[in-house]
Amino acid sequence: MAPRPIVKLLRLARFPILQQLQLEEALLRATKCNWFLVNDGTPRHSIVMGISGRVNELINVQQAQKQQLQVIKRFTGGGTVVVDHNTVFTSLIMQEGALQGLECYPVPIMRWTESFYMDVFRKHGEFKLQEHDYVFGEHKFGGNAQAITNKRWLHHTSFLWDFDPANMAALQQPAKQPSYRQGREHGSFLMRLQERLPSRQQFVQELQDNADQHFELREVSLQEASQALQRQYLKNNKVIDLAAHVQQPQQ
Repeated sequence: MAPRPIVKLLRLARFPILQQLQLEEALLRATKCNWFLVNDGTPRHSIVMGISGRVNELINVQQAQKQQLQVIKRFTGGGTVVVDHNTVFTSLIMQEGALQGLECYPVPIMRWTESFYMDVFRKHGEFKLQEHDYVFGEHKFGGNAQAITNKRWLHHTSFLWDFDPANMAALQQPAKQPSYRQGREHGSFLMRLQERLPSRQQFVQELQDNADQHFELREVSLQEASQALQRQYLKNNKVIDLAAHVQQPQQ
């Protein structure tokens, strides 16, 4: 049996999503360690877009402004999500070769994460990876995005413990969407984990316990992890000024 890789564990709660993304990018690009991050909620309602997302195609700009939603373009690909204090975040950051037999390519990594999280979710329903989403049956509760660079990879997830339908109204129906969605609106496409899992505290603990079964975990402080932010590396996270994307009515 292959030895378990050493992975640094960072546990956070109500840590701002922008700062989390900035930290993740630093850990990916400026360290050689393996990491597992868990953040139990972000204090500010925010929209987070993939690096190639176009604001006016994905966001109802006026609605987002009305709701004072912060809009962030993250350093990874993937779709657009609304996050808040009811979102639980995880991030896996690994060195190529840390997991024996896993190829450092998008599809194998995505498939491996399905097996990684299987023990957390299968007792609560028909859990599976559907295209790039985690679902119970045909209802999405987890959105994923990835980055691969310099023989390192990152896979991060936003889990919907709960969500506010009013905030979801700030998102447009994307032109490109998974086939299993079948054009459904957010309200009928998404589901809340609180509808299936017994408690949020238990869920967060099970995420850590599950990681402990796969890795040799070594917990670190935010102060220690944040040292990576002082190093030189490419920085691709940015906050979007929605005012620059307001479309003027035609005369």
